[in-house]
Amino acid sequence: MEHHRSISDVLIIGSGIAGCVSALTMAEEGVHCTVITAGERLSYGNSELAQGGIVFHAENDEPEILEKDIMTAGWNHNYAKAVRQLCALGPDVLQELFIDKLHIPFNQRKPGDWFLTREGGHSLPRILYCHDHTGRNIMEALSKAVSEHPNITVLTKRTAIDLLTTHHHSSHMDFKYSLANSCVGAYVLNEHTAEVETLLSRYTVLATGGIGQVYLHTTNTPGSIGSGIAMAHRAGARLLNCEYVQFHPTALYAGKRGGQRFLVSEAVRGEGAVLVDSCGDAFMKRYDDRADLAPRDIVTRAIMDVMLKTGDDCVYLDAARNIKKDIVKRFPTISERCRNISVDITSEPIPVVPAAHYFCGGVLADLNGRTTLERLYAVGECSCTGVHGANRLASTSLLEGLVWGVTSGRDIARRISKTEPMSEKLRDSIRDWVNAGDEHNEDPALINQDWATIRNTMWNYVGISRSAGRLHRAFSDMRTLAKNLQDFYKNTPISKPLVDLFHGCQTAYVITLSAMRNRQSKGCHFRAD
Repeated sequence: MEHHRSISDVLIIGSGIAGCVSALTMAEEGVHCTVITAGERLSYGNSELAQGGIVFHAENDEPEILEKDIMTAGWNHNYAKAVRQLCALGPDVLQELFIDKLHIPFNQRKPGDWFLTREGGHSLPRILYCHDHTGRNIMEALSKAVSEHPNITVLTKRTAIDLLTTHHHSSHMDFKYSLANSCVGAYVLNEHTAEVETLLSRYTVLATGGIGQVYLHTTNTPGSIGSGIAMAHRAGARLLNCEYVQFHPTALYAGKRGGQRFLVSEAVRGEGAVLVDSCGDAFMKRYDDRADLAPRDIVTRAIMDVMLKTGDDCVYLDAARNIKKDIVKRFPTISERCRNISVDITSEPIPVVPAAHYFCGGVLADLNGRTTLERLYAVGECSCTGVHGANRLASTSLLEGLVWGVTSGRDIARRISKTEPMSEKLRDSIRDWVNAGDEHNEDPALINQDWATIRNTMWNYVGISRSAGRLHRAFSDMRTLAKNLQDFYKNTPISKPLVDLFHGCQTAYVITLSAMRNRQSKGCHFRAD
């Protein structure tokens, strides 16, 4: 097999909001970087799907007020310094990059007079939005800027297999005996050529997004399988808060089939929509004084409780009852998707069900995105900065991706100007990928069955409501599957479906282990026992 090797200053794995902003920030400072995406285009992941919006600032808003809202939603399990950084830097960075530079078309009455909405857990209306396709507008502008920048190389249809580290992949004794372990790039599968490339880099940024696809019902894109979590875990970087998986209360229910579900934004409830059962009775007041605008974990458990009591497959979101605005104009995407399943949101309630939505844990990262593995950064949803604590506040995810994209980009640019290029000794000591097996026994039916095992196990045992019995069962099932996959993986030629399955299984295992260890019910980690 032909081997392709290359070396760049920085390798960025993932091309959502965090990865793209990080790339642009350092490219503007003269750093050459390579961005890889598993898709055919940059806007392949979850960032593009974000409907609700991005946190800005309300009239009479103060960073302290937003800080308090984030900490309350996060059950005070947050890292205060990270929350403070988000609240202090967020609005200015947003103004500078998204409004002044990229001219993202957020809804406004007249230039500079923004429409701001409120979502669950926020004490003020401070969320900027572009109708109900904010993420799409942001990613269109970011993708264009990244693709056109002379300092950025974009490689498509690339799946990262493994992070390269001096301890695990160097053949030179100097690096083996060194106490410090450093990340020096990644092995990457090129789907265009079916070869594994050795992409060496002085710094590496993980921006691989979420983990939703390890669950039966999710709002996440097909690539959201936690590959960054699995790779960082194997490389020895520290992970944190992996038990905190946020379920979005309202994904469109269109039958029992699992897989990716269309998100019905929280902004619909922000504008006045009410959750009702199949008899049309509003039920949220029974569970929380904030009713339909309680934080997501509370709303999700309330919906599950109602579904268990009534035996129904879903509940309903009644947008026709209280919303005074033209709903179709305010939520064009949602309206169209509902029309596709013959639901008219102006007169009928929308069938909804909870779905895995956002990963509050991840690879532990500091205020600049640095991880515990030297020269490895993590930004966006795959990182754990401590901003979200035990439960994420609505519309803070895009802002976190933006802020840490900027701080990581600046930090890397500053460090690169002071450090030497990668030594020849190190470069030559990193071996190319060795394909272990040649048993051509990859069977799509087996792969689909393994995914079904992962998704059903995680949904039923490590889902919205957890207990020692359920978690123990999940742990033994996932451990068996992981071992079988390990053996299979060793003997079968590498392929995209295999890499994805391997990463998905490891991610599920890591989440299960974290959930088992934490006996305290908090936020998204709800212990029924």
